[in-house]
Amino acid sequence: MIYNQWYVILESKELRKQNPLRVTRLNEQLALWRDEQGHICCIADKCCHRGVSLSCGKITGGKLECPFHGFVYDKTGAVTTIPANGKNTPVPKNMKVQSYKTFEDYGLIWLWWGDEDKIQNEPFFFKELKDFSYSGLRDHWSVHYSRAIENQLDVVHLPFVHKTTIGSGNKTLVNGPVVEREGELITFYVNNIIDDGKTLPLKPGEIKDYKNFFYLKFHYPNIWQNFISDKIRAFAAFVPVDEENTIVYIRYYQKLLNIPGLKQLMNYIGKVASLVILRQDKRVVITQIPKKSRLIMEENLIVGDLPIVEYRKHRQELMDGQIIIAPNIND
Repeated sequence: MIYNQWYVILESKELRKQNPLRVTRLNEQLALWRDEQGHICCIADKCCHRGVSLSCGKITGGKLECPFHGFVYDKTGAVTTIPANGKNTPVPKNMKVQSYKTFEDYGLIWLWWGDEDKIQNEPFFFKELKDFSYSGLRDHWSVHYSRAIENQLDVVHLPFVHKTTIGSGNKTLVNGPVVEREGELITFYVNNIIDDGKTLPLKPGEIKDYKNFFYLKFHYPNIWQNFISDKIRAFAAFVPVDEENTIVYIRYYQKLLNIPGLKQLMNYIGKVASLVILRQDKRVVITQIPKKSRLIMEENLIVGDLPIVEYRKHRQELMDGQIIIAPNIND
């Protein structure tokens, strides 16, 4: 995982106020709960006393009580009460577990994976989506999150994996794609056409009007937007569970219809369509070997893979803190 990043880890609706929640994210077992003001608290899900799961306990006074011996934890991971020692006995400073900073907005929960003194800004989001209504779903994939992300950057697979849905029309010839990166935001422009047996695909530098093309965006470490039209978008968060598992959160956004009833119906239809498309992807991606991608792999890449190459290159730069030379691709 890339260190010192905000990761989307949950949807807000999954963390209710009454009960703590146990999740595995970024290879860590986490206990989350809401305090009396509804703010999110997140600590390691392992009691520092005898190692029991804290998320099996209860919320009391906005804090989390261990189900085994009643130790009470605050949002910083510190034990504030040890019942067996009495209320007036000071708690030793070593009685604490790791805590994590969180952020909540847009119906999503982010977790800061890194050093707290490196936090400079709130998490990035595609803020224009705030004007859209949406419906969403989650799906478990038995792959590393990097594989799930790369699938959504892959413009070559569309007419084969999605031949009955978004890839219909047998547009197998790939012009470009043109890939631009600004900071941690990648935009890639897509133009797939029918192969007439005469036309050669245009290389990225040969395309002058690429900004008129269909495009998609990805922001590190784990969110993506498909710009379907001015009023219809698809959004995804690729949430790392561990080295071999990912939760994919997909949302269908639209602002074509805002009439009650019709809006919900369109959102539902969009969600169902998104699931069909997502499952087409999942069927093939979970077969990829290895489950985790790297910058240099036993692969033979082509020009159409440029978005994947850029993703891997900058991901490695973020992980290593240095500029990386991209792998060779075949013309």
